[in-house]
Amino acid sequence: MPVMIDGDRLRLEEFLRVARDRETVRLKKSAARKAERCRKTLDEFLETGIPYYGINTGFGALAAKHIEKENLKKLQRNLIRSHSSGVGECLSEEIVRGVMLLRANVLAKGFSGVRRELVQFLIEMLNRGLVPQIPEKGSVGASGDLAPLAHLALSMIGEGEMKYRGRVMPAAEAMKQAGLQPVELQEKEGLALINGTQVMTAIAIFNLLEAEKLARIADIAGALTLEALLGSLSPFADDIQRVRPHPGQAESARNVLNLIRGSPLWKSHKGKGKVQDPYSIRCIPQVHGAIRDTLRFIRRTLEIEANSATENPLIFPEKKTILSGGNFHGEPIALAMDFLGIAITELGNISERRIDRLVNPPAQSGLPQFLIVDNGLNSGFMIVHVTAAALTSENRTLSHPATVDNIPTSANQEDHVSMGTIAARKTREIIRNCRHILAIELMASMQALDFHGHPSSKIIETIKQTVRREIPFLTEDARMDVHLNRMVRMIENDALLAPFGRARFRLR
Repeated sequence: MPVMIDGDRLRLEEFLRVARDRETVRLKKSAARKAERCRKTLDEFLETGIPYYGINTGFGALAAKHIEKENLKKLQRNLIRSHSSGVGECLSEEIVRGVMLLRANVLAKGFSGVRRELVQFLIEMLNRGLVPQIPEKGSVGASGDLAPLAHLALSMIGEGEMKYRGRVMPAAEAMKQAGLQPVELQEKEGLALINGTQVMTAIAIFNLLEAEKLARIADIAGALTLEALLGSLSPFADDIQRVRPHPGQAESARNVLNLIRGSPLWKSHKGKGKVQDPYSIRCIPQVHGAIRDTLRFIRRTLEIEANSATENPLIFPEKKTILSGGNFHGEPIALAMDFLGIAITELGNISERRIDRLVNPPAQSGLPQFLIVDNGLNSGFMIVHVTAAALTSENRTLSHPATVDNIPTSANQEDHVSMGTIAARKTREIIRNCRHILAIELMASMQALDFHGHPSSKIIETIKQTVRREIPFLTEDARMDVHLNRMVRMIENDALLAPFGRARFRLR
């Protein structure tokens, strides 16, 4: 089924279907009518000659400059050309498709004053596989993502570059091959295309969805490490979680208990009379749980933003008003992404500490140092832990909040900006690093489990069998980067989560 958009009800999972899976998009008839009504209202305002920001005036610090009626279309073209000033590598195809979907959804709300045909044209570009080339750098997050969104609009008027059928080419040529003609922007339409938060939001949605997966993977990794180190299940008891009822804490604790339930290895030792495990084991519910609750907050923020009018000015047809405001400001997304970066850095922090416990195990665990027989001749998992430490340190640097920085722009008219797109981009790198850290913990914990004489639970053994088809138990040193990259791919393609479709419980 195609994804229907109306500006109000786009879900994050539908976003993924379009952006990554290339699902078809359709504009709801009710949204088309809203766009037409709003455009009619704008045309009525234009007849009055009263100055309205960005419609018949200059932009930013030039807002007091009145533009004559005969130059209004040229004003929009000039805006797009001058604002196409992004630099750096181009955003990935899936992120650009997400940006296009979000922008079309915002325009479909009916507060922008654009023609229905413009919304439909953007949707048609999506459906025909046209991918504008959008440089990743150049946005300060207010007035939205001006520079990157300008590159999107530039391609719509037949300038700039687009990728079509795997090849980058001039936008006009790509459109011709796809059977489309470039659009001619009408009054306000250039401003409506670039004034918003859709680039930072598209990156943020991908970040969140990947972070939600990592939260589940982290519980698996933590459970495997707990088993390998012959840890205690006492900290995961329901009674402990009940008296500190954070939802994420209870979920994480329940995941670990369910993963280990019925394990012959656990029954063989039952914690060996341990008084307490170290924090990185004992406090998995509290740390992983707090991260899960953070993800809930971020999901709610992004669900709102994906269906919000984020430009300036906004047109309200029913009240016959045009209002200037600041909905383009990216602060909600900026704070959410900085918060997410900190949370995922913490997920990597605690995982790295568990890796250290595995490669330098306590004597009672029965595990060899660096998880390799004949250590000395073999280094085993010594240096993959160093890699995890390097990535953890890098994440701590990257998690410094972008939001707290501020550089006024546009002759001090735009004197407070969000840096939201920077926050989203660097959080994407934090997530990549954390994926590798968790992959190292998974490899190490499975190596450790294979040293014990008892199997673990059925679900853990199923996960281990899945991994062992790609990564063998190491009896001597081998290239660890090859195995690590395989482990990362298994995380990315959900190979570790697939068994839960057949398990007695659902990994939350």
